[in-house]
Amino acid sequence: MTSWVGRTAAEIAAAVQEKRVTPREVVAEHLARIASLDGRIGAFRTVRAEAALAEADEVAARAGLGGLPLAGVPVAVKDNLAVRGEATRNGSAATPDRPAAEDHVTVARLRAAGAVVVGLTNVPELCVFGTTDGVHGTARNPWDLTRTTGGSSGGSAAAVAAGLVPIALGNDGMGSLRIPAANCGLIGLKPGFGVVPADIGHGDWFGMSENGPLATTVEDARLMFRVLAGTGPDEPAPSSSPRGIALSVRSPLLGVTVTRPYVDAARRAAEALAGAGHRVRRADPPYPIWLGTTSLAHWTAGTAVDAEDLDPALLTRRTRVHAAVGRRFLKGVRAGDRREQLRRRMEPFFAEHEVLLTPALARRGPAAAPWHERGWLRNLLVNTNYSPLTPPWNLTGWPAMSVPFGTLPSGAPCAVQLVGRPGSELELLAVAEQLQELHPWRRTAPLD
Repeated sequence: MTSWVGRTAAEIAAAVQEKRVTPREVVAEHLARIASLDGRIGAFRTVRAEAALAEADEVAARAGLGGLPLAGVPVAVKDNLAVRGEATRNGSAATPDRPAAEDHVTVARLRAAGAVVVGLTNVPELCVFGTTDGVHGTARNPWDLTRTTGGSSGGSAAAVAAGLVPIALGNDGMGSLRIPAANCGLIGLKPGFGVVPADIGHGDWFGMSENGPLATTVEDARLMFRVLAGTGPDEPAPSSSPRGIALSVRSPLLGVTVTRPYVDAARRAAEALAGAGHRVRRADPPYPIWLGTTSLAHWTAGTAVDAEDLDPALLTRRTRVHAAVGRRFLKGVRAGDRREQLRRRMEPFFAEHEVLLTPALARRGPAAAPWHERGWLRNLLVNTNYSPLTPPWNLTGWPAMSVPFGTLPSGAPCAVQLVGRPGSELELLAVAEQLQELHPWRRTAPLD
């Protein structure tokens, strides 16, 4: 019998459309894998086993099954987005345990495309930090169970990397898709501002947070992105003509260095793209000296807004401190002056270079540990030291993505980051697809 676990979303959808397999069979196989493995991984806060099987049957009964781009595909949803009939806990004991009346618009789009939501995935409290642990569980990297999967879309990334689902929905306010994607060897795409509906928390962290896909292949990431963005499958793909690509291995933050494995991965990716005909040269973006303080101000202020209606006694100490720091920055952050200054500063660079290639992280993810029980400053330093390369592109609102490339000395995946101009999501995916063809990666972790 053919197993559908480990197959791509595109393969599953094609088989369901052609009636070579039923949605129930596909979903049941993935639910069995979740039951077998998730106790070790901690990807899911809640699994919707009965509801998912019933919804799989509803998909099978739809007219026009052949026109559903995600027909019968199991999908996981990050636990800060509403799923009808389920509570949205956002990683916290302070959030209400009441079922959502309606799906978030991105969840509704996935379901309309034929996807079946099998569960909601673990996140750090209020999706603040780059490690996924808290009162609802700890998400571990399927490639190395002693390490964090990253955050805040950590549970979603763990679910895909472990083959529990072929694709998952996450979001990214300071790197929350790209960080776990880099740790787990996945494609993680943060769309640019306004391309995919956001509606995350109370104001999308001032417009910096975006919903996007986590997938094992570029084809699946593109398929899911088109569904989330509401674009048709017949939209023309970008040409494969050579592009101007800037390679930068410099950390945007003063005092934070990028370790050798990530520097080497970016350089090897640049060599591969140059060999494929792209115009690649070394060039550093004009990162301003104030980028670190601006990133901190926006990161903490976003948490201050999201925590406003919650009982502080039920929040962890690190979250309370993060929100208290952020309240001091709210007025300046709401004005948006620094974000506009950063965009203007970066525009000439991206007028000269179509794509920026950087390391995805500065070092491997920290240990899978109860970081939510540790102090705020310790969390701040750990997060800043391993993921300094993602925040600038939330501040500008431009598309950015993590792409697997090579391995770390431990054998876990390494990754690079691609950044583009506004509206260049499909172009970034095209470059990522070339990297995938030039340097294929193993799609799921060897857990069996």
